[in-house]
Amino acid sequence: MNVAKSGYRVFSANSTAACTELAKKITERLGVELGKSVVFQEPNRETRVDVKESVRGQTIFIIQTIPRDVNTAIMELLIMAYALKTSCAKNIIGVIPYFPYSKQCKMRKRGSIVCKLLASMLAKAGLTHIITMDLHQKEIQGFFSFPVDNLRASPFLIQYIQEEIPDYRNAIIVAKSPAAAKRAQSYAERLRLGLAVIHGEAQCAESDMADGRHSPPCVRNTTGHTGLELPCKNAHVGLTQCFFGFIMMAKEKPPITVVGDVGGRIAIIVDDIIDDVGDFVAAAEILKERGAYKIYIMATHGLLSADAPRLIEESAIDEVVVTNTVPHEVQKLQCPKIKTVDVSMILAEAIRRIHNGESMAYLFRNITVDD
Repeated sequence: MNVAKSGYRVFSANSTAACTELAKKITERLGVELGKSVVFQEPNRETRVDVKESVRGQTIFIIQTIPRDVNTAIMELLIMAYALKTSCAKNIIGVIPYFPYSKQCKMRKRGSIVCKLLASMLAKAGLTHIITMDLHQKEIQGFFSFPVDNLRASPFLIQYIQEEIPDYRNAIIVAKSPAAAKRAQSYAERLRLGLAVIHGEAQCAESDMADGRHSPPCVRNTTGHTGLELPCKNAHVGLTQCFFGFIMMAKEKPPITVVGDVGGRIAIIVDDIIDDVGDFVAAAEILKERGAYKIYIMATHGLLSADAPRLIEESAIDEVVVTNTVPHEVQKLQCPKIKTVDVSMILAEAIRRIHNGESMAYLFRNITVDD
């Protein structure tokens, strides 16, 4: 049976074999067997979960990696948590290395904060605690009504830089946008390297998306007194039309520039998620033009959607290094430039410490708030 000496059990909530690799590595490090359960899809695409052993009064850890089919993975997690809850499990702790919908954590015009909705659904399904890694925004932890341990992958990525990049002392850490400068600075300080920032982007950044705060109200035609009209450049244009026309002018991006000297250096771009690689490819081209002779991308979560492997293979990027929080074996077969760093050790240690009631501070040593 999957009963450890200390009385906890570990299950995988995923129905695909590729996504259970991380769960197997974690249980091997813990010295326990993976829980006996069956997760599968009915012919009509409904998710079914069957737990094959008693969990009454036990602390349960559910490991769920998120493949490309994000919504199916979420339903698998919710249904398994609810099945364990109704089977009288004492505590249900979700181990979700990459938290889905984390980019939808801000209000957009006529939109919603989907990340908070997901947090509420997980609580309703029965989860009492979550272990995750490198949330897109740290403020996401405030969406939950239960504890969240947001682990960091930076020590593993920094170790990779030190051990696998020849002559890394001649490298410079690059932020692909001013918004990523704090993370890049954190890496640069610990590696004692220089820092460069790419300013001006070919594509709209996430921070540029309309959030509804500047939505103009409807202009109503009135026949009464129009009030005082201030001078306008075009005298025949009314104040309202002039004012709102000025507000609604398109925001122009400055030309792309690199703040910092990258000539004759190894450029290492750091970020938390690499999904649509268009901005990374554009950044690599700019760095090549400025004289960087090697370009590395370091990110925690390698989603690498759509034709990302092909774009990376054809680009000036020399290597993309991501962790195994998200399965990407297919992408690695398509692009040899993609390398993987294993983070199962810190996830297994987090499970052990939480169950034994030990402090989690040890897992956050040698990191900064800006990671």
